[in-house]
Amino acid sequence: MKKIVLAFDSFKGSLTSKEVADAFEKGLLCVAPDAQIQKVCIADGGEGTMAALMESLGGEYVDVEVCNPLGRKIIARYAVVDGGKTAVIEMAQASGLTLLSAEERNPLATSTYGTGQLVADAIRRGCRKLLVCIGGSATNDGGTGMLTALGYRFVDAEGLELSGCGANLSLIAAIDGSRAMAELKNVEFIVACDVKNPLYGINGAAYVFAAQKGADEDMIRILDEGLRNYSEALARYCGRDVSQNPGAGAAGGMGAGMMAILDARMQAGVEMVLDAVDFDKTIDDAQLIVTGEGKLDRQTMMGKAPAGVLARARACNIPVVAVGGGVEWCDELRQAGFARILSATPADMPLAVAMQHDVAINNVKATASTLITSHPYNLHPHNLTTSSNTPIA
Repeated sequence: MKKIVLAFDSFKGSLTSKEVADAFEKGLLCVAPDAQIQKVCIADGGEGTMAALMESLGGEYVDVEVCNPLGRKIIARYAVVDGGKTAVIEMAQASGLTLLSAEERNPLATSTYGTGQLVADAIRRGCRKLLVCIGGSATNDGGTGMLTALGYRFVDAEGLELSGCGANLSLIAAIDGSRAMAELKNVEFIVACDVKNPLYGINGAAYVFAAQKGADEDMIRILDEGLRNYSEALARYCGRDVSQNPGAGAAGGMGAGMMAILDARMQAGVEMVLDAVDFDKTIDDAQLIVTGEGKLDRQTMMGKAPAGVLARARACNIPVVAVGGGVEWCDELRQAGFARILSATPADMPLAVAMQHDVAINNVKATASTLITSHPYNLHPHNLTTSSNTPIA
């Protein structure tokens, strides 16, 4: 039996990446006990990325007392992997929208300070590469709160220090980095970012994302004007304008702040994860890759984990089978180039039942057995010649 790589994202609300891969492996081994299986947990840079990288790379969680978006003390965590060299930080842990009630959401008041506390703690622990996932934020402060936690000062025209929040963006006259953590010059920041929005303007952070964070029309206008002013302050401080760079408007302008001041490299979430787990090396000599996520639909091909796996595999001419907890058929999936697309959930099974933990595991195991034995695709060595461009039956 040839080498088979299992690279699953989580089935959100049901199974973790590891649980999906373990169940699929058991199903394969029931009918193909000689299969050489290699498992790698992946994610798309959103929720679950930290857990997936922990499973793939090994490491430890670190719990830290930080400020939530409104300054309340909470316990948030990040992961330290790669022998302590790399930290994985999910912004939503400290500055996420889900940390606030609907009534509390106000991007004029919220701050990324807590995320900065996580970053600072990781740096003090000796981490010199930081993988930062910036989705799900409750903030629109341009990352000024985070940068304040790292020692940067934002001052108004009279030299008074400003706290990092959306309301103060329009008051920033200068940026002072003289008290910033000295270790920052030796830290590499890679930011998982799947949005291309500029910092300000009709397609910028405030106009596109602030409403879901609690902003009304007046707040959006104020925030956008503040981001324009912040952009000018960043350009004066750094000597370059990043406001129109793809991703500058991500996470309420956090992208711009990290690019300009921390020289962060923006990368598609799934690409960051695949690079971190050395996916290209993992699939070397593989004859088949099986990937998947909780639901396969038109969004799958818009930067989700299976799309990233498919792109890497096609470059090596390795066929890829996609397995979803469910499948919503569409032209984007049919034309993507997967060798097969399978739903782990029987057509007559209610979703509420299918998402039950034990039921989901059994469904995944059964799907693996089906992949081995069903026409037109099975995994016996003499049949492993199918191209990743094979049409779906």
